[in-house]
Amino acid sequence: MFKEIKNIIFDFGGVIHDIRYENIAEEFVKHGVANLGDFYSKDFQTKEMDMFEKGMITSDEFRDYIRRTTNMMLTDNEIDEIINAILIDVPCERVDLLLRLRRRYRLFLFSNTNQINYDCFTDRLLKKYGFDIFECCFAAPYFSHFMHCRKPSPDGFRRIIDEQYLVPSETVFIDDIERNLEGAKSVGIVGIHLKDGTSLTDLFDDDENLGIKKEDIV
Repeated sequence: MFKEIKNIIFDFGGVIHDIRYENIAEEFVKHGVANLGDFYSKDFQTKEMDMFEKGMITSDEFRDYIRRTTNMMLTDNEIDEIINAILIDVPCERVDLLLRLRRRYRLFLFSNTNQINYDCFTDRLLKKYGFDIFECCFAAPYFSHFMHCRKPSPDGFRRIIDEQYLVPSETVFIDDIERNLEGAKSVGIVGIHLKDGTSLTDLFDDDENLGIKKEDIV
């Protein structure tokens, strides 16, 4: 089956970039916000966060929303620090893997993100690696706040297929959130669930072949 795969679409946070959702709540507490309630997690996010990830509100509008919600006059920098606390790092071995995989497959990225996180991780990664990993590792990266569309909507996957002339049956999508795979599956793309405790590098052998279990295929 996977001998016929020519294209791989990767999720970013939780697959390539290590993240920790709990860091946001902990950062809010450090800034004196202890009772925010549900805001942003692997399984839930507010309507405003959803809009921010679709690029439907600006960074300034989102920061004003945070100030209204917390009833605190947090500075722009303080809010950015809180939102960016989710970001951990992209390990070198994953970038090395992507650079090797690109010799064999066409690689794409489809990330649910927002402008504040995007500005932060692009700057950090450029400083760390000395080159643009999105340009060097992927045929094309797709970010939800530029697309005005976020996973698991099938629309984003259709756009990637159409713009890149992909054959869905020759394409796999790898994500750590299982519900996001449903959008890929609905347009004929094979979905691979990267489960907790599994690293992206675990999915490939030394010859860059996909080697996964049937239960990981959605």
